[in-house]
Amino acid sequence: MKMETQLAQAGNRRDPSTGAVVLPIYHSTTYSHPALGNSTGFDYSRLDNPTRKALEETIALLEKGHRGFAFASGMAAIACVFNLFKPGDHIIASNDLYGGSYRLFEQVLKPYGLDFSYLDFSDEDALAEAIRPNTRALFIETPTNPTMKICDIEACAALAKANGILTIVDNTFLTPYLQRPIELGADIVVHSGTKYLGGHNDVLSGLVVVNSQELGESVQFYQNSQGAVLGPQDSWLMLRGLKTLALRMAAHEKNTREIAQWLLNHDLVKKVYYPGLADHPGRAIQEKQAAGYGGMLSFELVSAHLVPSVLDGVKVITFAESLGGIESLITYPAVQTHADIPKEIRDEIGVTDCLLRLSVGIEHVEDLIGDLEQAFEKSREGVTLG
Repeated sequence: MKMETQLAQAGNRRDPSTGAVVLPIYHSTTYSHPALGNSTGFDYSRLDNPTRKALEETIALLEKGHRGFAFASGMAAIACVFNLFKPGDHIIASNDLYGGSYRLFEQVLKPYGLDFSYLDFSDEDALAEAIRPNTRALFIETPTNPTMKICDIEACAALAKANGILTIVDNTFLTPYLQRPIELGADIVVHSGTKYLGGHNDVLSGLVVVNSQELGESVQFYQNSQGAVLGPQDSWLMLRGLKTLALRMAAHEKNTREIAQWLLNHDLVKKVYYPGLADHPGRAIQEKQAAGYGGMLSFELVSAHLVPSVLDGVKVITFAESLGGIESLITYPAVQTHADIPKEIRDEIGVTDCLLRLSVGIEHVEDLIGDLEQAFEKSREGVTLG
């Protein structure tokens, strides 16, 4: 069955007692037992809930994994996965990754004894050299957030397997509609479901998919024990959002490709980061492992002095954190999403004071380009460039 059909049918016809086409929202926290020692399969909603179960089965199906799990946020999902490791374990992570993940690794998990190294995964020789006897996992973003670096998931996963370590891929930017890391050899996929999967900037969620029964049992144990599960109302909203994922991703990408080309030719823009551009490093790998380029891009202005006026000047595009919704959002990573990363590291990896990140929505592309154009022109006023 094609993914478009799987998405449209997500959660449908799961209530035979009424014949409801759309999945009901099961708000019950507890469930009656038919008899002592018997269960309907549902006992307490922290462990399992019918609405959440439908979402978890759907994301596992879409990612071609063994089992899926839904959490209260993307960070809760990542935090749960890292219960798989113990003090003294070493994890190699993308050096250009979401600032919230960096904060979790450095400020929460490091004090508990986990050790982290940060690497550009597109350098496979450097990756091989970075693996230590105590290395237990690779944590990969591709494309990375926000400079859109691409790494070869299949090659990284093969190297990981040869060394007996796990490969974890944050697939938030591309979603299973465009990229399925488990098919490329990854062991675990994580998502901020808040973004493209929900798609409407109205639900906070996180998702995990694993490739084996053993990992599934471990993640389920920690999910139940820590309890950061997604509630039934939000699970239902996620399922509703997923139904239009294919349509939305096509619209996001179409708009993003046009905007990226327009930005390339603007005199106030120094550099554009988008995997769909002909000269983007790693484009060939992107085309090998993904079905598209996605709806995220970043760009550097020629001067940091332009940033405040551009952010103030946009009227259609909203200056706000997050990404992946139908509305276009522009973010200043250095002071927002990546503020917890020290400035010297940000500058080294390209998250400079000139960099803006754009989550391109599904509005008409001419309105989006027109909005950027008028904001750029206003930003010229009173700013000396040189």
